[in-house]
Amino acid sequence: MVIRPEINLIHLENVPIFEQLELEEALLRGSDENFCIINQGSSRAIVMGISGDPAKLINIESVKQEKIPVIKRFSGGGTVIVDENTLFVTFIFSKGLFDIPPFPEPILRWSEKFYQESWGIPDFHLRENDYCVGDKKCGGNAQYIRKDRWLHHTSFLWDYSPDNMKHLLLPAKRPKYRLDRTHDDFLTRLKGHAPSPGELVEKLKKAAGQNANVKPLYISDLKFNEPLRKSLHWVEL
Repeated sequence: MVIRPEINLIHLENVPIFEQLELEEALLRGSDENFCIINQGSSRAIVMGISGDPAKLINIESVKQEKIPVIKRFSGGGTVIVDENTLFVTFIFSKGLFDIPPFPEPILRWSEKFYQESWGIPDFHLRENDYCVGDKKCGGNAQYIRKDRWLHHTSFLWDYSPDNMKHLLLPAKRPKYRLDRTHDDFLTRLKGHAPSPGELVEKLKKAAGQNANVKPLYISDLKFNEPLRKSLHWVEL
């Protein structure tokens, strides 16, 4: 008899990204269970990797003028601006689940295959560390790997406002395939490749249930014995 692993599914809607990241850090550090967190939308914010330098990555003057909050998450990775049209998906797994080696490349390859099989979007693939459709980016991700657990979180662009992108600078360190393309030339919206964000979410849930016992879980069911966050914090400009 094959014992199927258990995954707790937390489906959120319009939860601010700071609260989502706070929850993720708590589950990564304070639990030994497996989780998939889906969040459809957030209030607008800029999220940076833990080592990101605001002066090199964001247009500080425009960000201050429009009073956009800036957050440093507890994981590495690049800088993104998120809003109500962002679809977030996070996996927090104990090492050994699905025989995924706990290293960046195998985790990325597993997730690429998972999204390809779940969504069936033509030419969806991993390119360097980005999720792309064709040669355009539709999602960025970051990881955090501990001794016994790992986390992989992604922000997908269901849609985006070109006006938002003026707040992000072209980073000095960027994927080779991007070249010097502007955000409009470099990004694609998933809404051009799928009927609705809700349908993408349902396909993710169905795919997860094919290989594991998926149990719906609500934030009110969670209890923590330690602070929700250690590294996540707001950035003062």
